[in-house]
Amino acid sequence: MPSSVGLVLAALLAVTGVETAGRVEHDYYKYHPMPEIDSWMVQTAEAHPDVVAIVEYGQTYEKRVIRLLKVGLNTGAKKKAVWMDCGIHAREWIAPAFCQYFVRQILNAYRSDAKMHEMMKNMDFYVTPVLNIDGYVFSWKENSTRLWRKNRSPGPSGCDCYGTDLNRNFDAAWGTVGVSSDCCSNVYCGSRAASEPEAQAITYFVGSRAEDFLCFLTIHSYGQMLLVPYGNPNVTASNYAELMEVGLAAADAMKAEHGMHYEVGTSPDILYPNSGSSRDWAHQSGIPLAYTFELRDNGTFGFLLPEDEIRPACEEAYSGALHVITYAHDKAFVPASGAVAGGVAALWTLLLAAGAAATALM
Repeated sequence: MPSSVGLVLAALLAVTGVETAGRVEHDYYKYHPMPEIDSWMVQTAEAHPDVVAIVEYGQTYEKRVIRLLKVGLNTGAKKKAVWMDCGIHAREWIAPAFCQYFVRQILNAYRSDAKMHEMMKNMDFYVTPVLNIDGYVFSWKENSTRLWRKNRSPGPSGCDCYGTDLNRNFDAAWGTVGVSSDCCSNVYCGSRAASEPEAQAITYFVGSRAEDFLCFLTIHSYGQMLLVPYGNPNVTASNYAELMEVGLAAADAMKAEHGMHYEVGTSPDILYPNSGSSRDWAHQSGIPLAYTFELRDNGTFGFLLPEDEIRPACEEAYSGALHVITYAHDKAFVPASGAVAGGVAALWTLLLAAGAAATALM
């Protein structure tokens, strides 16, 4: 029978999100500057050498190395994959917080949960905690830079402003709608498609093996939305009905956590038209399930989401992402009709979420 001290310690760890007993000591319910995220990545890889590896796949304008965590069981066979990136916009701090939380949760789940173990056997998870590292570091510099959005490359000749909006820089209807050619604008799309090293890194790494990826999830804030391709109002995804069905079920899973409503649709339908997004680029590259997650909130705090909302925001986002990932996995690996596969994915989402909640209380 556990001691009273042990019960108190377990309750404390559940509240703080700090892991001990040979695990990574990291507070998942606070915002971390880049050096602490880098340390967490190293510690996570060292704590789980059988399933986690750090992959370097690019470099920012300011010469910082772009890294991801590759999470999956080494089967010796070529595997399918899941992509997740966070922090493409510097000021959206809840996004990197979620990527860290997501990795923690799947690592906690796979040893004891048969479904997560199966997914790690069949797929590798490629998770980039912070894509726009230069911008993220700049957003931590001082209060006046906290709301910085873009990267930190200098503008074209004759422009004194810095930065390109990386989510307008991908080669997907680049420069056509919802962008600006003014280099001082927050939605400046760059001098050409994929002009920025961060966009180039994803374009090469994902684009060179797009057929391996079952889904592409890019995490943003704020607005509580799941956006499906395309940002151009005149283009409709060939699998739009599937994207909406899966997205709506994911939103239901998110609402089941804390009652928060997430709207689902294309950007022109529920937000605004845009072009050059990584989501649209991923879908046109052949990745069937591509979503932008816009996390909490609806504007009360906006980009300054308080730390006491990190946990519920991550819990609901995890349920939504897990639904999409489970659906993608089962469609590829479970011999079932689309309707049955969707039902199986929904069931496993609920079971895994329940398992994650139980883990947090252990």
